[in-house]
Amino acid sequence: MIAGVSPDLPHTAHLPVSKELGLRLMKPVAATIIRSYWRVHLHGEENVPRAGAAILAANHIGVLDGPVLVALTRRLTFALAKHELFTGLLGRFLAHVGQIPLNRRSIDTAAITRAIQILRAGDVLAVFPEGSRTGGEVTYARGGAAYLAMVTGAPVVPVAILGTREIGHTRGQLPGRRRPIHVVYGEPLAVPRSDWPRRKAAVAEWTELLRSRLAGHVLAAQGMTGLPLPGPALREL
Repeated sequence: MIAGVSPDLPHTAHLPVSKELGLRLMKPVAATIIRSYWRVHLHGEENVPRAGAAILAANHIGVLDGPVLVALTRRLTFALAKHELFTGLLGRFLAHVGQIPLNRRSIDTAAITRAIQILRAGDVLAVFPEGSRTGGEVTYARGGAAYLAMVTGAPVVPVAILGTREIGHTRGQLPGRRRPIHVVYGEPLAVPRSDWPRRKAAVAEWTELLRSRLAGHVLAAQGMTGLPLPGPALREL
């Protein structure tokens, strides 16, 4: 057993270390590209803990959400992303910078274990509780963020992302050049670490609490920034 690690946590010592070098090299490049094309505004950055594990739980409206969160969050951040992205050149790039493929159609134990490893290492994990791109109101949330917080004790920072999809756009469209994008970090929510067994009812209760907190934060962020959610996406042609 690893010193200081609870025996009920999944064992992750056998996994390769996080690919921090690739991410550290590409993060400033990606941030420069994003900032040069869009007008990005970050709010509440002080709410992201300066050290130690943290989970960023964000609403999900556009294809840019993951890149924006990973590139512009001041801490080194790894994100869970749908496994369909991990093919071809893009897939090799995502793997090179340590991002985590997630099968959303089943309980992906490999992705869960990898996420726990990142949090146990004291890094930041980005999660989109809605599970797919939506209107961004967070009317529904999956239990992954709550479960990971209960396993590791990592605080959950609600994040409102606005402007990564415009009104009337499809889910895959990018906003126009120099359009505003706002990323609003909310106050962290402390989730007590829970020993095994973590009952479904407890996970569901924390999931609803996180969903409600994130939904309220997104609503407040709209009022603060003056930028509304894009609403339902058009069908892809």
